Amino acid sequence: MNVTIEESWKRVLSSEFEKEYFKTLRDFIHSEYRNKIIYPPAKQIFNAFDSCPFESVKVVILGQDPYHEPSQAHGLSFSVLPPCPPPPSLVNIYKEIRSDVGTLVSANGDLTAWSRQGVLLLNATLTVEAHKAGSHQNKGWETFTEGYTAKVSKACIKMSLQYALGRKCFNPTQTQLRKAKDKLKNTFAELRHRGEFRNLPLWMQPTIEIGKLHLYVRILDLNA
Repeated sequence: MNVTIEESWKRVLSSEFEKEYFKTLRDFIHSEYRNKIIYPPAKQIFNAFDSCPFESVKVVILGQDPYHEPSQAHGLSFSVLPPCPPPPSLVNIYKEIRSDVGTLVSANGDLTAWSRQGVLLLNATLTVEAHKAGSHQNKGWETFTEGYTAKVSKACIKMSLQYALGRKCFNPTQTQLRKAKDKLKNTFAELRHRGEFRNLPLWMQPTIEIGKLHLYVRILDLNA
């Protein structure tokens, strides 16, 4: 199935696009756009993927569904383009960042800069009918969400274990996982000691999970 999406994601998600649930979802979405007012604009449904290639992903921020009022949704979760003022959900995010970091992240609601730095800003449901929050839930988008998050998680785990243990592909033992844990924790501690995390709160720092262990391995500069 031909889906217009950034090339790296097209390769990663090609198997999802061929599954029956996605074909059913595609037909539903096409019908909705023909007959109703749907957000975001059709060309921006996969904007989050287009703005953040697969190899660039550092963090996934997952919302519920797009904003359902005019001139808000543009394919990045929580984000709105000027001159639209930041919606309450984004205002709350900004308040938390300011409380933790002590600085104002942005004067508007455009999160495109985050996306270009490796923040995948997605919703569990990528489309919504105007004025009807949750109207496209349980139509297949949630299955799609599970598909791409699983692929991102698998890639992050492989990347981090390769970094920690110097191997490209293997089935790690518990001893190897403990070694990976120690090396990555030490790396994280060293980066924080050098101030390279810029005092960002833990929830804003890139993480991956191996079992119950959260490993901090990459730096995100939200001020760039």
